[in-house]
This record gives sequence, C-alpha cells and structure tokens, in this order.
Amino acid sequence: MRRKALFLTTLLAFSLLVANSRACASPFLSTTAKSAVLMEAHHGQILGEKELHRKQPIASMVKLMTLLLAVEAVEQGKVRLADKVTASEHAASMGGSQIFLAPEEVMSFRDLLIAVATASANDASVAVAEHVAGSEEAFVAAMNAKARALGMENTHYVNATGLPAEGQYSTAYDQALLLREALKHPLFLELAQIKEYSLRGGKFKLYNTNKLLWWYRGTIAGKTGWTEEAGYCLASAAKRQGLTLITVVLGCPEPRSHFRESIKIYNWGFARYQAVPLLPEGARVATLPVEKGMEDRVDILTSREVVLVVPRGEDKGITQQAELPRSLKAPLQQGEKVGYWIVKQGGQEKLRVSLVTACEVAETDFYTTLRKVFRRITKGP
Repeated sequence: MRRKALFLTTLLAFSLLVANSRACASPFLSTTAKSAVLMEAHHGQILGEKELHRKQPIASMVKLMTLLLAVEAVEQGKVRLADKVTASEHAASMGGSQIFLAPEEVMSFRDLLIAVATASANDASVAVAEHVAGSEEAFVAAMNAKARALGMENTHYVNATGLPAEGQYSTAYDQALLLREALKHPLFLELAQIKEYSLRGGKFKLYNTNKLLWWYRGTIAGKTGWTEEAGYCLASAAKRQGLTLITVVLGCPEPRSHFRESIKIYNWGFARYQAVPLLPEGARVATLPVEKGMEDRVDILTSREVVLVVPRGEDKGITQQAELPRSLKAPLQQGEKVGYWIVKQGGQEKLRVSLVTACEVAETDFYTTLRKVFRRITKGP
C-alpha cells in the first residue's frame, strides 16, 4: 500500500514537472496555423512562435519582397511613381489574381504598385519587376540578394508573384524580418493601407485582400497569400498604445482562418506586452570633440527610436547609458556609427542601439589647422 501511494505521489510530481516545463518553454497560445510568429517591430524581439523556421510555400506573400524592392527603387530614384509602364506579353499572361493587363497596355508605376499591394495582382507584379530590373529573372535575383542581406536564411524566391513554383519557400520568421524592414518605408505603409482603389478611370475596382484593415483596430500593413499547397497565409502589422507588433501565420486550413488566427495572436500579444518609449530616433545624446577635423565637435544621435518592450507592469528598474569614445578623429561621414546607447533593466542589458554622427566632418588641411592654433593662442587662457 505504501509502495502504491509512493508511486502515485512520484507520478503526480513528475507530471506536474513536465507540465510546468512545457508551459515555461512554450508560453505561446495555440494556433491552427502550421507555423506562426509574433514579433515586436521596434527591435525584432520574438514574443511567441510555433515552428517559426519551418520551410513552406507562402503563395502571394512573395509580393512583400516585390513591393519592398519596388519602393526602394523609387526612393533611390531608379524609377518614378509617375513612370508609364507598358505591359509585356509575359506580364499579361499571368493567371490567378490579376487586373487583366492586356499586352502593350500602358499604366502608371504607381497604379501597378497599388494593384500589387491591394488586389495582389500577378500581372501587375511582373510588370513592376520588369520595369525595375529589366526582366522578371533579374528581379528575382535581386529578391534573393535582398533576402540574404536581411538575414532571411530559409527563404528562396523563384518568381515575383508567389504562383506555385518548385523551390520557392520561406518561413514565418523570415517573413516577419521582411515585413519589419518594409515598415521603415513610408511609401510601403501608404500602399499597404489603401483599402480600395479604382483603375482605368473607375472601370476596374480594387479591394485590399488584407481584411484586418477593416476588422482589427490599429492594423497598419499586411499581405495575404493562398494556394492549395500553401494554405491561407498572412503577414501583418498592428500598432496600439505605441507598441507595434508583427504577426505571421502560414498554412492556415480554411478561408478567413488566417485573419482569425492573426487577431487571436494580436490580442494575446497586446494583452501581455507594453512599449516603454525611451528616446526618439535622432535624439542628441552627446557632443564629442573631433581631432583633425574642419569642425571641432560633432553631435551624436540615436540611429533609431529606443523603445523597450516588456511584459505589462514590468517597466521598473530601467537605466540608460552611452558607450562612446572620449573623442573622434576626422574624417567622419554623416550617420557613421561611433558607439551604442545601452538600456538595462535590473542590471541586465536588454537593448543596444547604435549611436551615429549628426553630420559629416572633413579632415582639416594644414592651413586650417594653423589658423585654429593661432586663434587659440590669441584668445589666451
């Protein structure tokens, strides 16, 4: 009898230990998505996940990269929103979601981007790719290069549309990285927030496939995807009370389930975490002397906003400090990284943000140095 009681007690204790270890290892809520991730957009911290590195097809979410490269091309002056783009036979031949471009049809680059961002138009995506890079193949090469640059280690692109193709895949984590990068671009945000739009003089109406723009308060961006192989997919971002979260769900099983699962994850995240704003982007935190420079001193700025994301109610014991050299040596470029702004909580480092120079400082020449020395002598002690 004693042995039986001892056995039951041991079994109960072991069961509680396993349950507790599982709870600690995986506090994220359950989801019907095959893989999912919740990331805070400020510094990329993962708040919850389910098989975040699982490789799988992502359907039209491929167009997130198409939009990012197109937006960067506009920012860099390679193309203009007002450019007139002539649709090729190849672009017009795309199936699936489309705006039914005719070969040789002319449309503005801006309208094509809106068609990609709202209606997920495959023909518009290829037209955009060809206008930016000359061909879809060259554009895809740029897509894969950008993925590598962003640290998207488990992603490979084959086309600019997301139409089924062997060897095209990504992960929930990689798509969160991509969306986090895209959110930095005002033009991307503008495109992603368009709910409806009219083409061809009002004859063709576009509606955004990201229904969270209507259904979830604070939604600021998103891109859907669906094929039989990929299931229902969605990468999106929402902002409430200064906290911006990114949710990616891949392989959801039935229509609208990608919206339902995303909303569930957002509710989970916003209920448990808060943003603690500390410094804005471009805040001056120091002024350092410059050796051998045309200017004697240079201001030091934060390279991005400093926001600490913490569990709700755990916003005490935060300290901040600069990690900088005593002086700098010219020449210096504007925006050159020279140190770090370090955020600690309870004595532990939680965040490290680069500090950069506010302006360029050229190296002084011999005569300028001589004049500076002369001024110091004549001023006296």
